[in-house]
Amino acid sequence: VLLLAGRLEAAWICGYPYVQFRDRLALVAVPLWNGGPFYRSYIIVGRDSRARSFADLRGTIHAFSDPDSNSGYLVTMALLHRQGESPGRFFRHVFFTYGHRNVIRAVGRGLAHGGSVDGYVFEVLKRTDPELPAACRILRQSELFGFPPVACRQELAESDAIRTLRAALLSMPETATGRRVLALLSLDGFTMAEPGLFDAIAENARLVARAV
Repeated sequence: VLLLAGRLEAAWICGYPYVQFRDRLALVAVPLWNGGPFYRSYIIVGRDSRARSFADLRGTIHAFSDPDSNSGYLVTMALLHRQGESPGRFFRHVFFTYGHRNVIRAVGRGLAHGGSVDGYVFEVLKRTDPELPAACRILRQSELFGFPPVACRQELAESDAIRTLRAALLSMPETATGRRVLALLSLDGFTMAEPGLFDAIAENARLVARAV
């Protein structure tokens, strides 16, 4: 909202709002993780859950991250719609935690039987806060999607500020400070990308929009 309202020049956003407003936004750079500009959505359950497939979550309580999240909402919604289901019919109850860490916490503490979460966040927490993901188990991994990008408004795409920001992001592996920041984020660097990287997210968005 702040980006579209002109109160920010650029922001690191999720792929879902990027495709929703692709006519108004431009890509600045995309993070590289595990060697590529991709990540997955995970559906997680409690460590001791008896669930072995997504079908086993029928009639359970499910935690979503955010209605604007690809990995924490849209991917699971599209999965349900492709199966002719809706969250209201498939799950007994759903709620939003407004944070991927909070989804993991809710599932690990038994507040939800399952949850939809960003695979990058889950994997990074294994290193930075291992007790949190240790209470959960990955039930399902999605296909690869374009990693959440740094974006700006279209009219600023060739501005000096955005050119400078892009250059700084792309050159991070070349400086000691940049490498330290990347290490903190568990990223390999940033790269340029075309909007087509996010076509799979856009297709899921269209599917869910048609079903609403």
